[in-house]
Parts: sequence; C-alpha cells; structure tokens
Amino acid sequence: MFLSTVTDRGATPALLKTMSFTESRLRMIAENVANMETPGYRTKQLDTHAFQSALRAALDARGTNYGKPFVVEAGSEVATNADGTLRVTPSEAPVQNILFHDRTNMSLERQMADLAETGMTHEMAAILLRSNFSALQKAIRGTV
Repeated sequence: MFLSTVTDRGATPALLKTMSFTESRLRMIAENVANMETPGYRTKQLDTHAFQSALRAALDARGTNYGKPFVVEAGSEVATNADGTLRVTPSEAPVQNILFHDRTNMSLERQMADLAETGMTHEMAAILLRSNFSALQKAIRGTV
C-alpha cells in the first residue's frame, strides 16, 4: 500500500500509460508491415494526438489528488480497464488519397516514419521512468 502511494504520484502513472500505448502501437506497426503484401489488408492505426490529449485531460482531472484513479480515455481506441491497465484497440486507417491495385492502403514509408516516432517516444518514457525509480531507490537507501 505504501509503495503504491509513492509511485502513483507525479509523472509515473503518465509514463506507464505512455509506455503501454507505445508498446501497443509498435506491435500494431509490426502487424501492418507483416501484412504489407496481403491483398485487401487495410492498415491499422492508433491516434497519438488523441492519446496525448486524453493523457493531458487525465493529468488535469487528477490534479494533486493522488488517491484518485488515473483514467485515460481516448475514443474507441484507448480506455482504462477497471484494474487500471490501459486497453488499446487499433482502428482501421482511413484510405487517404490512394488505394493500391491489390486493395491495400499501406504506405511502407509512413509505417517506418511512425515506427521511428513511436520508438523514440517509448525510449524517452523509459528513460524518464528509470530516472524516477532511480530517485526513489536513492531515497529508500538514504543516499543522495
């Protein structure tokens, strides 16, 4: 109980939700690339802007009341389960301006750009989370 009251403060819950979202997005991009040559396959998407807006709204809603659950809801793609975990459900990407001859809508270049962006976001969240836990570990040990 005590540990959760310490780790549920500050940016830690937002960083954990971000890592969960980026992990799901990386998995989705891998699925898209794996199905690149599957006729009729439509790419999946996860809206990062909607997630970031929902994350900001969750931080604002919680404020300094750390006992309040940290709930992130972003349309039909992102929701928080009863146990506090993030549930991510990719949606089908709309056909932008092009539908290829095999009825797919995937641009490999777009997927690789999304992969790089999501990978950097995941790495940044991991570094910040590691820093938070390192500071907590130092406080527990009594070292500065």
